[in-house]
Amino acid sequence: MQILILGAGAGGGFPQWNCNCPNCQGVREGRPGLTPRTQSSIAISSDGERWLLCNASPDIRAQIAANPELQPRRGVRDTGIAEVLLVDAQIDHTTGLLSLREGCPLDVWCTPSVHRDLSTGFPLFPMLEHWQGGLRWQPIMMDAEHRQVAFSVPSCPGLRFTAVALDSNAPPYSPRRGSPTPGDNLGLFIEDSAGATSLFYAPGLGELTDEVRDCLARADCVLVDGTLWHDDEMARLGITQTTGAQMGHLALAGERGMIDELDALPESTRRVLIHINNTNPILDETSAERAVLEDHGIEVAFDGMRLTL
Repeated sequence: MQILILGAGAGGGFPQWNCNCPNCQGVREGRPGLTPRTQSSIAISSDGERWLLCNASPDIRAQIAANPELQPRRGVRDTGIAEVLLVDAQIDHTTGLLSLREGCPLDVWCTPSVHRDLSTGFPLFPMLEHWQGGLRWQPIMMDAEHRQVAFSVPSCPGLRFTAVALDSNAPPYSPRRGSPTPGDNLGLFIEDSAGATSLFYAPGLGELTDEVRDCLARADCVLVDGTLWHDDEMARLGITQTTGAQMGHLALAGERGMIDELDALPESTRRVLIHINNTNPILDETSAERAVLEDHGIEVAFDGMRLTL
């Protein structure tokens, strides 16, 4: 299993275009220890040729340009992106589909609730019907009764996928904002057919259920939500009173925070954070918070990072 980290930042990327927090100011000034990041997305492959794009970031064009595996190599019109899988309907995970319109028809895996949001409130599916047939929905049938669903993806032979319902939140434009349903947010447990290696991917993780803790404990590598250090981080900076919990993100610090959850995993587990907000002090490699992560054996994802399992 090969994983490309196309983008490791949260919505808005790093630096965010209209933000002058200490991190964003520092990266614009070229301060050492601060590295720009595009918005969160990864690509997965079992053969190094065909790639499943997990989330289509608004920065997809720059991400393709930075990763030759996704670029055309075999014909006049070509791409290494074989299919797309969406873990939610958030703007920063779906807007890139508009930039992929020349590659339609394109198979897109998502749950019924995500498909509904992307057909109504943010109608990407009907909009893109005008480009060679548009997006072909491949359903992940998640509901209140079925909180874990196993499925296979044709472009990734030899890999088994299990979608796991996460307790997070629906997008701000969704009628289910504040009262999400199973299927609004997914984690992905991915393993090879022999069960020898496995990854758990969850870029938007609020409260941890027993199901999620089981996936974390079984995975060889976890690639999980690192959005905020403090739950009230953005309030401390005078940006907004909205907390991480309200947005559907478990903070890293604090009792029963993400660091505590990752500390509970087997010692052999590789722990990597992704979807990191521009305000998070861990983006500063010289910060005390980054040193805390290093002491706990937790890595911070960056654009261009590659994982092989």
